[in-house]
Amino acid sequence: MDFYFMYQMPLKISLKNSAVLLASFFLFIVSFDKLYAQAEAVPADPDVIAAGEKLFKQNCVVCHKIQEKLIGPGLANIYERRDIAWIQAFVKNSQKVIQSGDTYAVDLYEEYDRTMMTPFDFSDEEILSVLAYIKDQTDNPPEAVVISKEAGDTGVTAEQELFARYMNFILGGLIITLILMVVVLVIMSSVLRMFLRTRSDLDEADREIVSQRFNLLALLQSRAFIGFMAFIFTAIAFKTVIDQLYEIGVQQGYAPEQPIAFSHKVHAGEYEIDCNYCHTGVMKSKNANIPSPNLCMNCHSSITEGVNTGTKEISKIYAAIEENRPIEWVRVHNLPDFAYFNHSQHVNVGKLECATCHGPIEEMDVVRQHSLLTMGWCVDCHRTTKVNTKDNAYYDKLVEFHDSPDMMTVESIGGLECAKCHY
Repeated sequence: MDFYFMYQMPLKISLKNSAVLLASFFLFIVSFDKLYAQAEAVPADPDVIAAGEKLFKQNCVVCHKIQEKLIGPGLANIYERRDIAWIQAFVKNSQKVIQSGDTYAVDLYEEYDRTMMTPFDFSDEEILSVLAYIKDQTDNPPEAVVISKEAGDTGVTAEQELFARYMNFILGGLIITLILMVVVLVIMSSVLRMFLRTRSDLDEADREIVSQRFNLLALLQSRAFIGFMAFIFTAIAFKTVIDQLYEIGVQQGYAPEQPIAFSHKVHAGEYEIDCNYCHTGVMKSKNANIPSPNLCMNCHSSITEGVNTGTKEISKIYAAIEENRPIEWVRVHNLPDFAYFNHSQHVNVGKLECATCHGPIEEMDVVRQHSLLTMGWCVDCHRTTKVNTKDNAYYDKLVEFHDSPDMMTVESIGGLECAKCHY
């Protein structure tokens, strides 16, 4: 068969080659249809996407971004590039897929400097939910948010700055008004004295009062002034003592120097690593726990240079592992021994965000205690916080006994009982 293309150049193709070409084209169409069907098979249910987002941020975000490369490849359209069954097998045990000789897996392994992906004990449905979140982010990429801070910017919002400016104007106006009133009173007093001195009908006692002058020394030595100053001094001293007593054990603002200059601003802020990835006990334990050096090496086995601190700080992690010793982190948030607090109860059951107690941790280069963490602070929170009962089976029985479950607070379900925190 002769086929003529551009410039009338003949291309001779045998019947056998034509059959191969048609078969290849057919396979391409089949593969394309299969990948399209895969994309359609990824769930679009908002609840599934939300569950996938939670899994992705807890487990995947440390190594992967969707729109770009991080430690691992970007995941946009991964459900179109690879078979879903292959993705599920790779997530569960990437090493097994690589050892099977899979060409794509081996090439991926070599491309990323033989970095082994952590195996995850996820079900097929959980992996599908992650794919659903990836597809949602692929189809609806978030707009880039550029945050720039000029020199001297303290991070105060526009509303707070406007309120502070108005308060300064009001305070300045009051001070000016007070000064004007004093000036007017002094002028009126002087004019009145001058007028009274011209009067000839004043008796001797009145004339003595009009003629007397202000004696500062006599005022300072008077019993009334001494008593007043003694009262002021005693009141200030008493208030200072009371304030100091109330501050015993309160460490708000405490920001100790750590053995390694770990920056939450870089890890949780810039790279958006989920808190639960490092503090693994927060969902299932009383304590959030401090990550071990081995967990740090999940990323730093591939990252050889620090973002802000250079290799000096990262070398301390390697030294701790080589010497088989723990990193002696300094505890920041301390509660008295007689107070019981359970992270899993608040985070897993109560669905509270970490920032509720720890503040904007993603903005802190050095972690500090953001909240008071006093008994009164906790009690106030229990009195005002509404219980999130939606899709939360933990509260099903309690909801049955409340006429208005939407108004149910922590206090109304026993959150102020002494034994809850002091057992």
